[in-house]
Amino acid sequence: MRLWSLHPSLLDRQGLVAGWREALLAQAVLKGRTRGYTRHPQLQRFRESADPAGAVADYLHGLYEEAVVRGYRFDASRISVQDTTTGTAGNRALTVTTGQLQFEWEHLQSKLALRSPERHRTGPVPDPVPVHPLFRVVPGPVADWERP
Repeated sequence: MRLWSLHPSLLDRQGLVAGWREALLAQAVLKGRTRGYTRHPQLQRFRESADPAGAVADYLHGLYEEAVVRGYRFDASRISVQDTTTGTAGNRALTVTTGQLQFEWEHLQSKLALRSPERHRTGPVPDPVPVHPLFRVVPGPVADWERP
């Protein structure tokens, strides 16, 4: 399971579709609808939120909005919480550290180099790294829950 902190526009087709599926699985886990993946480390930051189900719904909406821009047909009715407020102004905004973003950027670029060379970027990590609208950036190292 990979729930990217990076902005969905940075993902290739495979990454966006996989992210949608994995975030739907995360939603099911956080709502107690499945017994699998309940201890997955990427869910920690959602669980630490005051509203885990709302936070994952906001995350899904960010992916959905990118899918619409690309002309993909994701089913928004699969998002359990429809009343969402995303981004740093939203009351469910989560934090992501600069170290985590750099780690994710490098991880994504290694994936893109193999499967979507047209999206692969070389050179330094952009400053600032574009982030998913759910997150606000704070200084810090790679997250404790990340598995390098």
